[in-house]
Amino acid sequence: MVSELCPGDLKTIYPDPTARVIAKARPQVDAHARKFIEMSPFCVLATSGSDGSVDASPRGGHPGFVHVEGPNRLLMPDRPGNNRIDSFKNIVEGSGFVQLIFFVPGIDETLRVGGRATALADPALLATMEEFGKLPRAVLRIEVSEAYFHCGKALMRSRLWSKDARVERAVFPSISQVIHDQTKLGEPETQTEVEARYKTQL
Repeated sequence: MVSELCPGDLKTIYPDPTARVIAKARPQVDAHARKFIEMSPFCVLATSGSDGSVDASPRGGHPGFVHVEGPNRLLMPDRPGNNRIDSFKNIVEGSGFVQLIFFVPGIDETLRVGGRATALADPALLATMEEFGKLPRAVLRIEVSEAYFHCGKALMRSRLWSKDARVERAVFPSISQVIHDQTKLGEPETQTEVEARYKTQL
C-alpha cells in the first residue's frame, strides 16, 4: 500500500529554495512584470470558495487584455463564457484571494501574480475595456500583493510552443460532441460549426 507524504517528508525530498528564489517574489508589479503582462494574451485565474473548493479557469484576449493600473493593481475584463461564473462566485462569496499565471507565446517563462480581487460592473469602467466590438459584463480589480517569474522548465518539458508538439484538431472530438456524449443534451456540432459559433460570441 502506498503511503501519503507527511509534512516532514517534504524536507527530506526537496532541498531548501535558494535565497535568490525567495527574493524573486516581489510585493508589486515591477517594470519586467508589467511588460510581460502587456505582452500576454492568456492567463489562468485561480480562486477559492468559502467552502474550500478551488477553481482555475482560462482567460484570454488581445495582448495586454489585463490592464496594469499601477504597481499594485490589475484590471481584468470578463468576456462571455459558459455563465457558470465559478470564479466570480468564489470572489464575491469567498475570501477574494486569487492567483494568476500569465503566458506569452514563444516565451517559456511564466509570471505568477497573487492578490485579492473585487468584482465591479461600473458602466464607465466597462466602457474603457471594449474588445472584439463588445463590452465586458464585469471587471475584476486585483490588488496585487506578490508577483514573480517561474522558470521555463515546465513549458520546455511540455514543448508547449513547439510546432512539432502540435496535434491535429481532428484527432479529438469537438467539444460539442464531447458534451453531448457526456450529457445527451443538445445536438452535437462539428468542429467547424463550433468554431464558427465561437467567432460570433467572442
